Amino acid sequence: MLLIKNGRVIDPASGTDAKRDIWIDGSRISRIVPAETQAASSPSTNGETLDATSLVVAPGFIDLHCHLREPGGESSETIETGTRAAACGGFTAVCPMPNTRPVNDNASVTRSILERAAAVAATHVWPIGAASTGSRGESLAEIGAMQKAGIVAVSDDGHPIATAKLLRQVMDYCRALDLPVVDHCEDSSLFAGAVMREGVQSVRLGLRGMPAATESIAVGRDVQMTELTGCRFHVAHLSARGSLDLVRAAKKRGLQVSCEVTPHHFTLTDEDVVYDTRFKMNPPLASAEDRAALIEGLADGTVDAIATDHAPHEAALKDVEFDRAPFGVIGFETALALALELVHSGRLSLMRMVELFTIGPARVLGKKRAIAPGEAADLTIFSADHPWMFHVKQSASKSTNTPFEGRKFRGAPMVTIVDGRIVYRRET
Repeated sequence: MLLIKNGRVIDPASGTDAKRDIWIDGSRISRIVPAETQAASSPSTNGETLDATSLVVAPGFIDLHCHLREPGGESSETIETGTRAAACGGFTAVCPMPNTRPVNDNASVTRSILERAAAVAATHVWPIGAASTGSRGESLAEIGAMQKAGIVAVSDDGHPIATAKLLRQVMDYCRALDLPVVDHCEDSSLFAGAVMREGVQSVRLGLRGMPAATESIAVGRDVQMTELTGCRFHVAHLSARGSLDLVRAAKKRGLQVSCEVTPHHFTLTDEDVVYDTRFKMNPPLASAEDRAALIEGLADGTVDAIATDHAPHEAALKDVEFDRAPFGVIGFETALALALELVHSGRLSLMRMVELFTIGPARVLGKKRAIAPGEAADLTIFSADHPWMFHVKQSASKSTNTPFEGRKFRGAPMVTIVDGRIVYRRET
């Protein structure tokens, strides 16, 4: 039995924002009462009591988009180290993309990932399977078999689903399975060889840039295919105003379209890019206008989730010329703190921020997330004010490719609870 006392419970599913005491029995929430209530019928606490005074108790955070690199990329990250970093960031469930080696395009690979996760993961691991065999964009992967093995969505992330014909096949198949299709929206003909967003800064640095339309053209194609097939479609790591406008319009027409935004895209812009591969990611950092649009979308409900796109790379891969380095940054441990910057600046309410980490991503996957008796005891307890500085050498991740080294933050995850077990507790 675990008792969480005096916490400020913020639960977007019920609209609750109040002090509560929460009892956890095994892997489930057993009882919730107002913090000032001392009911005679309250269960005894023959276990641990956690004092959450001045802390927020939220449903467990879900990361819709990450890369754990296992199998095949264990020099950069493993399921064990990646989920430990996720727990440090307050996440209770993560969705690893299928671009492993081998690609997660069949039930055997899916099962091996889940078996490994069951043995070593600090959080729930909900894999996303490949849409096409080998993510090569040629033929359908074994989607039905992978769903039976445990995938929660399909994607060829790292690449767009290659053709409209293949996308229609994937969407038709996934509609029958009630499985969301997650696309890395990118027009490959405009992307080829580019390493950052096209603009004044790309010219100044002499780096090849891709226009924002690289993304929005592909989003437009996918939205039309969603209308044709009736499938659930999710835009991965949306970064451009034009893409957001298309998603907003699709939602108004009643289409099952959703999207996520990453913390690095709502925090940084292309003006922050220097000759440092820690600032190289895909989609690339966008314009200030795009960033302002993303923040507006986070606040007004157009954006469904904040997702990290945690993409670790060992130092040897990133310590090369900008043009040659792989895309990607780590993000588990800084995501909440960066989102709280929007709260502290008045651009996002605390309730809305919690929604973007909890019921927003849960809805995309067709899952529930709530703090209520009988629900899973997956909880994220955080401080909105705790001062700290991010030092990547102290990260639980195996990789250090972050643009936020040395950044001072206000607010941090304090305790992460998965299936009723405390998997992370902040020491300082």
